[in-house]
Amino acid sequence: MTTAYPDTRLLINNEWVDAEGGRTIDVVNPATGQAIGKVAHATKADMDRALAAAQKGFETWRALPAIERATIMRRAAGLLRERADAIGRLLTQEQGKPLAEAKGEALAGAGIIEWFADEGLRVYGRIVPARVANVQQLVIKEPVGPIAAFTPWNFPINQVVRKLGAALATGCSFLVKAPEETPASPAALLQCFVDAGIPPGVIGLLYGTPSEISEYLISHPIIRKVTFTGSTAVGKQLAALAGSHMKRVTMELGGHAPVIVAEDADVALAVKAVSAAKFRNAGQVCISPTRFLVHSSIRAEFAQAMVKHAEGLKLGDGLADGTTLGPLANPRRLTAMAQVVNDAAAKGATVATGGERVGSSGNFFAPTILTDVPLDASVFNDEPFGPIAALRSFDRLEDAIAEANRLPYGLAAYAYTRSYKNVQLLSHGIEAGMVWINQPATPTAEFPFGGIKDSGYGSEGGPEAMEAYLNSKAVSITAV
Repeated sequence: MTTAYPDTRLLINNEWVDAEGGRTIDVVNPATGQAIGKVAHATKADMDRALAAAQKGFETWRALPAIERATIMRRAAGLLRERADAIGRLLTQEQGKPLAEAKGEALAGAGIIEWFADEGLRVYGRIVPARVANVQQLVIKEPVGPIAAFTPWNFPINQVVRKLGAALATGCSFLVKAPEETPASPAALLQCFVDAGIPPGVIGLLYGTPSEISEYLISHPIIRKVTFTGSTAVGKQLAALAGSHMKRVTMELGGHAPVIVAEDADVALAVKAVSAAKFRNAGQVCISPTRFLVHSSIRAEFAQAMVKHAEGLKLGDGLADGTTLGPLANPRRLTAMAQVVNDAAAKGATVATGGERVGSSGNFFAPTILTDVPLDASVFNDEPFGPIAALRSFDRLEDAIAEANRLPYGLAAYAYTRSYKNVQLLSHGIEAGMVWINQPATPTAEFPFGGIKDSGYGSEGGPEAMEAYLNSKAVSITAV
């Protein structure tokens, strides 16, 4: 069964509308290279209407008790669960990932919304003991205001709900510029909130030219906070723009996650966990393991097992039965992958498997394992963002940790060891916002999600995510 792919419009004041002038952008299925629909391209007039709606929506939403906001959010999460299969099919058609992954993303999104709905009930202020008897001092938590969010194409639902959940739970309105490549699934997500009874203007959805929308929204006085997921280069530009207007920001930027496999690691466990993570969404994941640092004594065993896993994947259309690895998102990624492989090979690396495009239609690239990769290869310095794993060996754990920390990125890291001493060294020695040891990534809603260094700042998980959407107001009252 294939869900009919719809044209996607703008969401302004709870109404789906065409862009002024009717301008649209084609949406292309990455498995076929064929256009499957269109998405509306917002103009300045559309943005002005969306901003005005967001301001009115904020005034309404912030006045609702937290329990009422939570009820609407939970109702929307329930609708997202009911519609997960249909939404997953839309997501696969526009983004390419296997249907099981797409449906799983929708279901996980529902869980994130529910968690934030409940966490919104625990936004507490505090009483501060005064220095004189007739004074009461309070700290009150208030929503910061309308939010401008910018989300990428690799997880069109997940990246929206992490921002949306925290914003709505704290009483903020939410205006998102979602990805033009994958517009239908975010639209279906927000339709769940409209159907759940969210007041007009509390949520809004725009598409268009990313630079035009970001520059206009971030500088506009109605917007009080900016949240962005994407590349480090673009994140720095948006953070600078937000800073010039004194806007608070949360930045979840690029990564280049190291994997340290110690001499005493359970090799079978390590290969199973990191292989699944490496090839999830064709490697187009910000926390994807990329730099594999394996102790020299087990390097050959580990590499052989990784190759076996890669060669056992079934590459194909995400809607086809049995597909475990879908296409890359666009033709640009094919070119980038070829450049990464060619650079590594030219510098002495061995292409153990894969390394080339598959077929002449669609954006399919074979799962690739590179071994004996030199440190000056681009794959060990720039995030590949694709189905390529790069391996090199080490002899001392301290050297592996130093290599893990060499780059300016600090989003995620992985490690495998049976030694508690090594666990301590790795836990405290690796410079990253998230470290997973002896397990795959588990980015649950209640756990902080974010990076350090050039990988950004702020969290999109856990109670920490809520703070960026709240102002702390000090109130001191003297009895008269």
